[in-house]
Amino acid sequence: MLNRKLSRRSVMAGLGGLVAAPMLGVSRARAAGSVVVAAFPGSWEDAYRAAVAPVVKAAGTELVLAPALAQDQLAKLLASQGKPAFDAMMVSPGQTTEAIARGLIEKVDPSKLKNWSKLLPAAQTEWGPNVTVEITGFAYNPNLVPKPKTYRELFDNPVYHGKVGWVGFGSNTATLAWVEIAKAFGGSEDNMAPAFKILAEHLNKGAVIANSGNQQMALYQQNEIAVFISSVGNVANLKARGVPCEFAHPTTGSPALPVALHLVKGAANPEGVYQYMDAAISADVQRKLAQPPSEILPTNTDVPLTDSLKSFISDADIKNLIYPNWAKINPNRAAWSAEFDRVVKK
Repeated sequence: MLNRKLSRRSVMAGLGGLVAAPMLGVSRARAAGSVVVAAFPGSWEDAYRAAVAPVVKAAGTELVLAPALAQDQLAKLLASQGKPAFDAMMVSPGQTTEAIARGLIEKVDPSKLKNWSKLLPAAQTEWGPNVTVEITGFAYNPNLVPKPKTYRELFDNPVYHGKVGWVGFGSNTATLAWVEIAKAFGGSEDNMAPAFKILAEHLNKGAVIANSGNQQMALYQQNEIAVFISSVGNVANLKARGVPCEFAHPTTGSPALPVALHLVKGAANPEGVYQYMDAAISADVQRKLAQPPSEILPTNTDVPLTDSLKSFISDADIKNLIYPNWAKINPNRAAWSAEFDRVVKK
C-alpha cells in the first residue's frame, strides 16, 4: 500500500526488479554445472553477480543468483522440503535460528574452505561463514531534510512528515527499526503496540508505505521520499550513482545484522556451495566488495576497511552497535507483520 498517491512509473520502477530477476533464476535453476544461491535483492545481488560469480565460474561452476529477502528464503524452503528451491541461503541471525530449528541447513566442513582461517573468529560459525555485518540507520537526502538523530523525531518533527518511507516486517532492517521505534515510544521487543499506535497516527500525516525495499529505493531516487531506514551498503550504492544520500547513526545505537551463508539440507550441488562460500570470503572478493558502490564490511582479516567505510563507521559507532534478541523477535514476527498490514490498510 502507498499512503501517498504516487505515479504508476514510481510503483513499477520499484517492483520491476523483483518481478524479472526471480523468473530468470528459476528458468536456469538446475542447469548442469550450476549452483543456485539465494541473495538479497538489489545492491547485494548486483555486487555478488559482479564480484563473486566470476570467481565461482573460474572454479568450474556457474553461479545462479535467486533474489529473495531472508524471510522469503525461509518460506520457499519450507514449501519445498525434500527438493529445495536453492542450494545456499544468505540470511541474518533471525533466519539462521529458524533454519536450524526447522532442519533446513547443514553444518559446514571448514576443511573444504581454504579461506576459512582468514575469517574473523566471530565470523567462523559451525553453520557457515559470516560474510559481513550490516549496520543500519537512517538514509537521508541532505538537500531536503536535516540529519535525523532519533527514530522518535521522524514521527514528532513536522519537517519529516510526508518525507519518510516505511516498509513492513518482511525486511530484517525494517523489523529492527520497528523494534527500536517501539522502544522510543515506551515499548520493547515484547511490546510492539506503541509502534503500531504511532504508525496509525502517522498515516494521517502523509506517511509513505512502500511495498518493498527496492520500491523504497526507487521512491528515494525520484525524491518522493527523503528518509528511509537503510544499511550502510544501500547508502554507499546510492552515493556511487550520484544520488544525494548520507547515512546517520541513531543516537541510541545502530542495529547490527551479521550476514551468513548457509548450506541448504538436500542441496543439489553441495560442492558448488563450498566453491561459492570460499569465493565470497576470499580476500580478493571481499576487497572488491569493500569498494564503491557496494562497500560491504569485510570479515576476512586480510582486508582493511577502506577510507570510505571509515567515513560511515567510527570506532565509537561500532561500540554503540545493537545486537537484537532474535529469540524474542522470531516468535512474534508473523503476528507483527499481520498487524502492520492491518494498520496500513485501514
